[in-house]
Amino acid sequence: MGTVNRRPTGPEGPPQRRPGRAARRRTRRRPAPLPQREGLDAVRWRVPRDTTAGRGALELLQERFPALADPAATPLSARFAAGEIVDAAGRTWAAEDPAVPGEELWFHRELRPEEVPEIELPVLHRDKHLLVIDKPHDIATMPRGAHILASALVRLRRATGIQSLVPLHRLDRRTAGVLAFGIRPEERSAYQQLFARREVDKAYEAVVAPAPNSSLPRHPGQRCRLRDRLVTQRGALTTQVLAGEPNAETELEVLAADAAGVLRMGLWPRTGRTHQLRAQLAARGAPILGEDLYWPPQRARPSVDLWPEDLSLQLLARRLAFVDPVTAQRREFRSAQELRTTSRTLGR
Repeated sequence: MGTVNRRPTGPEGPPQRRPGRAARRRTRRRPAPLPQREGLDAVRWRVPRDTTAGRGALELLQERFPALADPAATPLSARFAAGEIVDAAGRTWAAEDPAVPGEELWFHRELRPEEVPEIELPVLHRDKHLLVIDKPHDIATMPRGAHILASALVRLRRATGIQSLVPLHRLDRRTAGVLAFGIRPEERSAYQQLFARREVDKAYEAVVAPAPNSSLPRHPGQRCRLRDRLVTQRGALTTQVLAGEPNAETELEVLAADAAGVLRMGLWPRTGRTHQLRAQLAARGAPILGEDLYWPPQRARPSVDLWPEDLSLQLLARRLAFVDPVTAQRREFRSAQELRTTSRTLGR
């Protein structure tokens, strides 16, 4: 495909910024030697530089991916014998072949039985460049862990037949709202760079239950700015708020309050850290209703009228807006979903 050239502003779109280093690497990369299966890309693993010479492909692959040795899975030796493990050019690996540092092994993951919920993925917009959905709560953006076939990406690829579909940003599985996917591989970098350069306006809403000592404002119309240092340790489920130079910033406004002290907040994140909104609110004594990770263990949950058993995390990506780097159009997408406390919405 080559490097994207700059183009003059006009009917074909605005000038194109030079892609970053990662985007240029993707452009130079060969096509995948294995086709998608069930809407899933094949796994690609490159032999590390520090690998001892002479070690066999099966030994190394099983060491890197212990799940391949699961008794319920097809024996890895049988998969090698069946020609299911290939290199970057599509040539099959033998189990005993020595794997040289830098070489690639490609294979398809084997999937455990998975229940795919019959939940619609409402489409807000679709053209030849973008597919935008109003993601429901508890649907993963990307295939991960126990949520593979049920993820939004896999479901959309299978429903639309667009194998090149990729998310341009991510929403937590438990967060609902506007989620945008790119369609054309050659345009992917231009869209993703908008998010990297913070040129996308993102607006969220959350329903929170502040503790009596919470430092957040309580009255509709009041605003504040949250600035924190957030750190996510590898393998950890939660993000920590630590002392130090802030690397996360969010603008906040109280949109509505009820007699029980529950607040509906408008949130405008200026950065995109993992669990940023959930962690920042919880750190100020105002965790989001429906929270499973950041609700303080020493604090009792609210009464069932505020937190029924089926309550999802009350966090919604309400709006996404940007100037399209390909068409130069102003894009704005809004979620049609509403948050709730009991059976009604708060302040609507």
